[in-house]
Amino acid sequence: MPTYVALLRGVNVGKAKRVPMAELRQLLGGLGYTNVSTLLNSGNAVFRTAVTSRATLARDIAAAISGKLGLEVPVVVKSAKDLASIVSGNPLARTAPDHSRLLVAFVQDAKGLSSLEEIATLVKSPERFFIGRHSAYLHCANGILESDAGAALLGKTGRAATTRNWATVLKLHKLTHEAAP
Repeated sequence: MPTYVALLRGVNVGKAKRVPMAELRQLLGGLGYTNVSTLLNSGNAVFRTAVTSRATLARDIAAAISGKLGLEVPVVVKSAKDLASIVSGNPLARTAPDHSRLLVAFVQDAKGLSSLEEIATLVKSPERFFIGRHSAYLHCANGILESDAGAALLGKTGRAATTRNWATVLKLHKLTHEAAP
């Protein structure tokens, strides 16, 4: 069975959209997924299932969260192979020593990346922004809170995406290997 990563957008930030990770693990197990684990408290889950459509998985997880928890939460699902491509395809990783300032924007399908193109106009040196085949990458060298591009990516401009810092992406990548048989 393939391994997948589910990334929930906008959960457990402030008091709104609270999704306890124990409930998320139980919810995913209830959908028939196995080897379910979560990372941090920000809506990251790794699991295995025979279902092969990432779009179907994202829809099913969002529907389950809505039905069981009463929350409308956008969900992006990537396969372990997708995540490996996102990690290896990051052109900014070598030049961004502080992993908390390097963001990766995940979208459900590559078409969603086009909505992030306008962020490039907000990038100010020494920031760097790159849109790849499967995700977008933003290095906020002076900090995310100091970056207009970072604010746009995390705000309305980036609403088609969910964002994780590089340290979290690397931890999720490691978890996908641990979930495999």
